[in-house]
Amino acid sequence: MTLRIAELHPVERPRERLEERGPEALADEELLAVLLRTGYAGCSAIDLAKDLLRRYPDGALGRLPLGELKRLKGVGLSRAASLGAALELARRWERREDRGLPLVDTPAKVWERLAFLREKKKEYFVALYLNACNRLLHQETVSIGTLTASLVHPREVFAPAVERSAAGVLVAHNHPSGDLRPSPEDRETTRRLAAAGRILGIPLLDHVLVAESGFLSFRERGLLGEDR
Repeated sequence: MTLRIAELHPVERPRERLEERGPEALADEELLAVLLRTGYAGCSAIDLAKDLLRRYPDGALGRLPLGELKRLKGVGLSRAASLGAALELARRWERREDRGLPLVDTPAKVWERLAFLREKKKEYFVALYLNACNRLLHQETVSIGTLTASLVHPREVFAPAVERSAAGVLVAHNHPSGDLRPSPEDRETTRRLAAAGRILGIPLLDHVLVAESGFLSFRERGLLGEDR
């Protein structure tokens, strides 16, 4: 038998959990249930939310037009309007927040942003953490010294990405010699990072080599996903 939300223990009710622990503690279906407020006969708001997220995964529900959204069983015009308004408001806030973040969408912009690396006498390995619109969320120097697998571990590169909910990671390091040919160590480090990104669902977007004379993009050279 399906329990109505009112029949759940207070600590299990989404609104009570939101009030007590904050929205970040709620699962996706609980947040959606708060917006839906109620379900329909034989189906609680939680069950309805789970069903909608199962049928429309990965944000597809938020991309449905209002006319299609309101025709879903258990939704209707009132709930569809509430969902549509909440999603549009979130999108607008995200766009406003994005305006203050640097756009890093080409290797040339990486080279420009990391101009300080061109004069370094040691190798610096830097990670850039981007959102879904290629806006820079965070920049971190991962290591200083000759690039080796032991110096650049996937854990050190991807931990900040998970912490900041980054959509992708872009890495770069300088060649003080000015030689832009990727070394075997460069290739192996890139291969390991790309494999770790695939496992975590946070892709390695590129590896850019930086020198005074210019740059080299692993992605543009077709080296990003190499298996050897």
